[in-house]
Amino acid sequence: MWGRSVDEDCAYLIAEGRKYLVKFDEDLVEKAFRFCVEAHKHDVRASGEPYYTHPAQVAHIVMREIPLDDISVVAALLHDVVEDTQVSVRDIRAEYGSEVAEIVDGATKISDVFKSREITQAESYRKLLLSLVKDVRVMLIKFADRLHNMRTIESLPPERQERMARETLDIYAPFAHRFGLGSIKWELEDLSFKVLQRTIYDDIKRQLNSTREEREDYIEKFSKPIAERLNEHGIAFEINGRPKHLYSIYTKTVLRNKTLDELYDLFAIRVIIDTNDNNDCFFVYGLISEIYTPVPERFKNFISVPKKNGYQSLHTTVIGTDGKRVEVQIRTRAMHDYAERGVAAHFRYKAQSGATASWIDSKDLEEWATWVRDIFESAGDEAPKQLMESFRLNLYQDEIYVFTPKGDLRILPRGATPIDFAFDIHSAVGARCVGAKVNGRIVPLHHHLDTGDQVEILTSRNQTPHRDWERHVVTHKAKTHIRRILNEERRRHVAEGRDIWQKRAKKVGLHINEDDLERLAYQLKYESRSDFYLALGTGSLSSEQASTMILELMRPGHEHEAAHEPPTSTDEHRDAARERAEGIYIVGDNIPTTKVLFTYAHCCNPVPGDEIIGVVTIGSGIRVHRANCHNVSDIGDKIKDRLIDVRWSKHQRGEFFAGIKITGDDRPGMLNDITSAVNSINNTNIRSLTIDAYDSIFEGNLTVYVDDIGHLQRIFDKLYHIKGVRSVERLER
Repeated sequence: MWGRSVDEDCAYLIAEGRKYLVKFDEDLVEKAFRFCVEAHKHDVRASGEPYYTHPAQVAHIVMREIPLDDISVVAALLHDVVEDTQVSVRDIRAEYGSEVAEIVDGATKISDVFKSREITQAESYRKLLLSLVKDVRVMLIKFADRLHNMRTIESLPPERQERMARETLDIYAPFAHRFGLGSIKWELEDLSFKVLQRTIYDDIKRQLNSTREEREDYIEKFSKPIAERLNEHGIAFEINGRPKHLYSIYTKTVLRNKTLDELYDLFAIRVIIDTNDNNDCFFVYGLISEIYTPVPERFKNFISVPKKNGYQSLHTTVIGTDGKRVEVQIRTRAMHDYAERGVAAHFRYKAQSGATASWIDSKDLEEWATWVRDIFESAGDEAPKQLMESFRLNLYQDEIYVFTPKGDLRILPRGATPIDFAFDIHSAVGARCVGAKVNGRIVPLHHHLDTGDQVEILTSRNQTPHRDWERHVVTHKAKTHIRRILNEERRRHVAEGRDIWQKRAKKVGLHINEDDLERLAYQLKYESRSDFYLALGTGSLSSEQASTMILELMRPGHEHEAAHEPPTSTDEHRDAARERAEGIYIVGDNIPTTKVLFTYAHCCNPVPGDEIIGVVTIGSGIRVHRANCHNVSDIGDKIKDRLIDVRWSKHQRGEFFAGIKITGDDRPGMLNDITSAVNSINNTNIRSLTIDAYDSIFEGNLTVYVDDIGHLQRIFDKLYHIKGVRSVERLER
């Protein structure tokens, strides 16, 4: 069809524009078409066709499959000229105006991002989305561009085909899903699947073709009584079999471990009714339920609560003849148009109604742009791999629908907790979150929210995120802000600790360089000089204690254990640590402790009776952690060669530090009741106790010295028996 002659191609494009677009400036489009032909006159596609046929077909997709406006068509025709020819954005602006120029410029920048092999996929995601905030048509044209490239991919060498198909599946198809461009998303997935898994693709296609007539006959018989009932009630409608896409079938057979015959939703119909009243969809659902028995748990109402990309429809599954399950989708014509064309449908309906078409004024597009900013502008310095993973989760996770106390709807991924909800409201609310009420009842912060929950967040000015919060959140926004706040807090404490040390060293006349302080910090059982400063900054080590210990280590004749050269390999270091560990009392009974360099991890504070594990460190021997310590589990694969089995001595003696977090109802005398309960247990020393109250709730952090896990459990039991106490748990940093 394309490439016959420039004049014939131009005439065809103009005719299609008249057919599909409400607003269409023929002269402007023809001018842009001939400009495109001239700019690309020396360029040829991999297939041997004149290059202009590519932007012409992209413009045709914009007209027919994503019906936009003539500005979008002009931008589609010119989307490659700045990138591939001597034409500049300034030239485009002079000839076609700022609106076209900005769209072309955005499309060019996105292309530049993907051409750079040095830029990671995750960074590409960010640049792509941030460019959309100005004009969403940039990405819609890129969808059309990628769709045509995938339709003609067979002209490319195999390695380029595979790279483009993988990029399409990982980036463009998820974007199309978020935009609500259902038909384009499905075609991109199928075309990518065809390249990446050709044998499986052909096998599924063959099986579907072999049973096509049988399925079509069944759907026709199934639809007949529905059509008769709708005609009786004078409802204008369209019923068609819903096409099942090959990639969707493949993912379901793999994920559900089923054969093609077991996928009941191969039998599916779509009922599209010509009405402006959404309630008519529920009426049609009632009629169908009278004809066929519905499967209650398969009913989904995406009309009252649309999906995050704006998709609306009623989904149900009914038992048809012969006991076959048939999936039925019921929607209005407008809903169907949106399901197929997504955000582009907004523009189309505005143009048809005669309203001023503006991407910036559209409420839905503003909300979408806000979503873009929230996810990607807060990405900070997060590793690209983490950003990619977070974004995929945000696109594909099942969603839950929860409400604020005022009834505002919030959409979150399944598995979200009150902390996710708090950060979704605002980063400041999340950072100060100390508790939550779900449906009027206080719940732990790690409580999983469900659709329909009403969530109230309780805050305190004195609150800051805990390190274990990151384990209890699923949204990218919450994870990013928690990491940022914790890192900022650590940097602040390290800087304060450095100032404290420098003042103390000057006062006692200590002259020591940073390298020597690093080695001495190892001997004091700190992982690094920064950890030494952190201890000073947080107050867990006083400046007087620090200077006294440093002076003792520097005393002439003192054995500098940490000064020995570390082993040259991980295995050698592990063996050396095992030899020295023979003297540590947590490994064997009645063995001297003076020959071993070890310390207990401050992050989890193990006490005798806890299951423990040792981590071999360079310069400070063995660091002993609780076996379930999140710091060890989070990086377990990286340090597995440095893990060592350790055990408590049967004759263990001494006091061990433990942190306890308490929450409950605030009332007069609560502080006194807590201290009295703890002091009632013999040999229990309280190191510190802080309580913050907010509304009718309190949160307390208690630090005590205990003999073993049994001692700690007795404290827990006493605290649980205090009136109004709701939760008691170990505190980790």
